Amino acid sequence: MNYRSIKDLNETILRELHVIPRDIDLIVGVPRSGMMPANLMALYLNLPYTDIHSFINGYIYKSGARRQFFDNSEYKKILVVDDSIASGSALIECKQSLEHLDGKYDFKYCVVYTTPEKENLADYALEIVSTPRYFQWNVFNHTTLEKACFDIDGVLCVDPTETQNDDGPQYISFLLNAAPLYIPGSKIGTLVTSRLEKYREETETWLKNNGVRYDKLVMLNLPDMKARQKANCHGSHKAKEYKSGKYNLFVESDLKQAIEINKLTKKPVYCTQNFEMIYDAESISYNIKSGKYLPFLRRYALHLRSYLKDLKSKSQLLRKVLSA
Repeated sequence: MNYRSIKDLNETILRELHVIPRDIDLIVGVPRSGMMPANLMALYLNLPYTDIHSFINGYIYKSGARRQFFDNSEYKKILVVDDSIASGSALIECKQSLEHLDGKYDFKYCVVYTTPEKENLADYALEIVSTPRYFQWNVFNHTTLEKACFDIDGVLCVDPTETQNDDGPQYISFLLNAAPLYIPGSKIGTLVTSRLEKYREETETWLKNNGVRYDKLVMLNLPDMKARQKANCHGSHKAKEYKSGKYNLFVESDLKQAIEINKLTKKPVYCTQNFEMIYDAESISYNIKSGKYLPFLRRYALHLRSYLKDLKSKSQLLRKVLSA
């Protein structure tokens, strides 16, 4: 499985920006996924941009205005941008919607990501990424989520606060009224949560009220919060279900648990704590080369440097006091 984040998308555009001709007059994004790369390219190339439907109706986006009618003589060379090609049907449909304007405009087509088989469908393809693949901007609407497992707290809804997590009335109120986070547009295969089985009714009520579609809900069959804390089996509980079925993705909120699930199952885990896909948590070389955990290492290094600096300052002060 291949995964690309928004950060990856931006870096790919910057790295390959040189392949885009500098005589382009206007950038046109294909809604919805193509709008983000189109906007980025327009910003980096200092060009106006619009969406494909506005373009057909003669409008572009202008600073300080949502839309502005444009003069046909002003823009002739048009770059149509989408995020990716998979089957190629979306790009073919896009070309068909613009074919009545061929001759009036010179259209070129650009995608950020393409499969090896469809590379020649676009005039400019910035990176080849084979399927199966997930993108950060559409992972929660992917058509294969029926083969995925999802955590609940920190993914579908916010985590409970320490006060709310009382295994009593406040927790029940949280379960029924938790603020939603990432509600998928597609049906989920299985929800796997460390919530206790005794809270199934409240959990199912919230899921129904927030439009979450799923096949199965797996909860932790322990009597109370103390038993759950003593068992400390969050990662292994989730990994057991993930490993037992024909799932190809687990979406987890906690990085530590995500790493544990990956180690136990050898399957990819998507973590909403850092919006990264964990493929092989046991491989030190992978983590270093991919840079997946470098942000955490950098923060740790900064904290350590600050601590050592403070320790040095205190040591110098202590020497002065002792020598006085």
